Amino acid sequence: MQLFDGINVVSISVTDLERARLFYRDTLGLGEPLYDLPDAGWIEFSTGGGGNLALTLAGLGWEPSTGTTVVLNVKDCHAAVDELRCRGVACGEPVVFDGHVVFASFHDPFGNRLQMCSPAS
Repeated sequence: MQLFDGINVVSISVTDLERARLFYRDTLGLGEPLYDLPDAGWIEFSTGGGGNLALTLAGLGWEPSTGTTVVLNVKDCHAAVDELRCRGVACGEPVVFDGHVVFASFHDPFGNRLQMCSPAS
């Protein structure tokens, strides 16, 4: 019996919720948050399918995650890299695994590593 049925939300920590809201809403283009509860230290965005992305206020001594990576789906990784660079986001070069996936890494303003991926042509 399969116990789980998908991912509801992935939560990452940030040190400034207002700055995070602007980056994820405007720069990444996720739109208005589904839940915007700064008093609770929580803002949650839809990723367009397959689960949401929550931003939570980091505690003292927090450091960006280096072991967990949020990977967002895009239709065309090469085009998404170009667009994010136009929006001022430093992106790594797309990596192609022929017949499988194209992905590229980038970071949010707090140092959290994110990636985007699309099918390989």
